[in-house]
Amino acid sequence: MSVMRILVVEDEKKIADALKRGLERQSFAVDVCYDGDSGLSMALSEPYDLMILDRMMPGEVDGTGILKEVRKNNMHVPVLLLTAKDKVLDKAEGLNLGSDDYLVKPFAFAELIARVRALLRRPQRSVGTKLEYGGLVVDTSQSSVMRNGQIIDLTAKEFALLEYFMRNPDRILSKDTLVAQVWDYDADILPNTVEVYMGYLRSKVDKPFGSQNLIHTKRGFGYYFGYVK
Repeated sequence: MSVMRILVVEDEKKIADALKRGLERQSFAVDVCYDGDSGLSMALSEPYDLMILDRMMPGEVDGTGILKEVRKNNMHVPVLLLTAKDKVLDKAEGLNLGSDDYLVKPFAFAELIARVRALLRRPQRSVGTKLEYGGLVVDTSQSSVMRNGQIIDLTAKEFALLEYFMRNPDRILSKDTLVAQVWDYDADILPNTVEVYMGYLRSKVDKPFGSQNLIHTKRGFGYYFGYVK
């Protein structure tokens, strides 16, 4: 089996070096760049199985600049964007540019590894702005949702929540994970906020479409998106 190659572009040297050491312990081959210009050069010239890009870096090119060029060159390598920004719009911007997932700093290394492995398992066809699962289609560039050809109207928060599930199918996601990734850290989140929004999603995504539900509650653990096997 060939070794998976990962490119890490991160201007904070301690973080970059820690990621390299941790990923290499997981048997990945890792190249590290500490600035956007060299990161862009490596991204466009070397074959990688996955890229981890810091969203904001000093200089001419940051993580989103690298991402734009990678997608402009029709490269479908999965991209995980690291960001210190925790606003939903900042996350949405990165995803709309063609990233496949995002992780807000500070993060646990175990969470990063889980994201990396999930992205590497994902088939190439799911990379881009259109996400598909069964008959459900989410187009992040158009902020549109359809199931079995029928348009589903969602609020911005419902859309962000559904998009996160679509990017993490067949995984149990805790409430804490959903709050951290979909809501602002400084938002006033009530204990039942996640349950309320899950109810909204179920009423729009599942209930009108018969018995094949995609959204499931795992008591004591969180939520699961996908067909129960």
